[in-house]
Amino acid sequence: MTGINYAWSALGGDPSLPARITTVAREGTLQARLPVRQLARACVGVCALAAAELGARRTGTAKVPEVRVDDGAVAAAFTSDRQVLVDGRAPVQFAPLSRFWRTADGWVRTHANYPHHRARLLSALGLPEDAAAEDVAARIAERPAREVEDAVHGAGGLAVALRSPKEWSGHEQAVEVAARPLIERGRLDAAHARVLAPLDAGTSPLLPAAGLRVLDLTQVLAGPVATRTLGLLGADVLRLDAPWLPELPDQHADTGFGKRSATLDLRTGRAAFEELLAAADVVVTGYRPGALDRFGLSPEALAERRPGLVVAQVSAWGAYGPWGGRRGFDSLVQVASGIAEVEGSAERPGALPAQALDHGTGYLLAAGVLRALTEQSYEGGGRFVRLALARTARWLTAELEPGSAAGEPYEGPDAWLAETDSALGRLRYARPPLSFTGGPSDWARPPVPWGSDPARWA
Repeated sequence: MTGINYAWSALGGDPSLPARITTVAREGTLQARLPVRQLARACVGVCALAAAELGARRTGTAKVPEVRVDDGAVAAAFTSDRQVLVDGRAPVQFAPLSRFWRTADGWVRTHANYPHHRARLLSALGLPEDAAAEDVAARIAERPAREVEDAVHGAGGLAVALRSPKEWSGHEQAVEVAARPLIERGRLDAAHARVLAPLDAGTSPLLPAAGLRVLDLTQVLAGPVATRTLGLLGADVLRLDAPWLPELPDQHADTGFGKRSATLDLRTGRAAFEELLAAADVVVTGYRPGALDRFGLSPEALAERRPGLVVAQVSAWGAYGPWGGRRGFDSLVQVASGIAEVEGSAERPGALPAQALDHGTGYLLAAGVLRALTEQSYEGGGRFVRLALARTARWLTAELEPGSAAGEPYEGPDAWLAETDSALGRLRYARPPLSFTGGPSDWARPPVPWGSDPARWA
């Protein structure tokens, strides 16, 4: 089974529809030892197909529009966090303390892009707040990798020891991950969902998610990529963040397309949140499992207050197993799952050519939302969709067929980049990779300054 067919089956889609997808293969995109190009192509392909399917449903068209997946567009989109420029300035991807470190018996990778994660890392290592990278290197070099992992996790920080694929496959968390489907889907209730109004088949561009209201409670890449995609397709996406947890500026510039940005303290602004929820169709969450439950934001609690809701969740390790409540990021999942060893050398661990677990999972999450909406249009009922970066990693490392590396020559991402003026400055960015007949070719709105919108629907 090809990657596209496998992912579409995981979404519960009609097995005849992947025949509507045409692929433009380009040699040299997303080069790696693992089949990253096949993963990226499949994730974007099924997302575009899910959008086309919903568009056909809403326009009353019998035939689902044709989908075109171009490896060049996909490669540019999967590296969008590197392509974005703000007034000509290149993005900052990783902070100085987010990197690989040698330990007494191997390697560990840390993530300290956010100030509170940096503070927790230094605290776990017994270092002052103004410690430099050399101080961290010296302290970590004295200790075994697993000991550093445990100490930093215990302090609420992020560090993961390098594991081989074999070591990870025997880990209890990996066993739990392998037992789950790529995309977990299910019903929350049998309530009548709000029926989205029919669309005119002649409307250009065709926006399958027009009229949809999406509450975006996500950070970093996978969740924001999913909601950015829903915004491309016409949804009213409102991202909500805690006032004291600003998104990193470059990540916001990359993933803020097609959405509005507001802040809301859930401890004091519950009435405002409940008003938003009452009119929402979809809630997307991207925090570690259980982190939002104390605010009544579990799928079951949300559906109880807003019957017919679609709740989409993404996490690093999955909402189960001994690591189910851990924080995590793409780079750390690569290290734990053996990807960093596979892509590295005898001298040093490596990495994928893009944060492909984040981007791929983001497109799958958006596809899951779109398919849930299509199913609702026939059957009603609230639904949930859950994905985990670690499960996407298993698909990449143990289940996905490599496929051919041949194709048309790839001459870099420039053909799929664009520029626009925005309130953030002049932006260069990667255009969206989704392409289906009649669909949008770009976002209708650039990103706005973080937290600059009111916490209410447009």
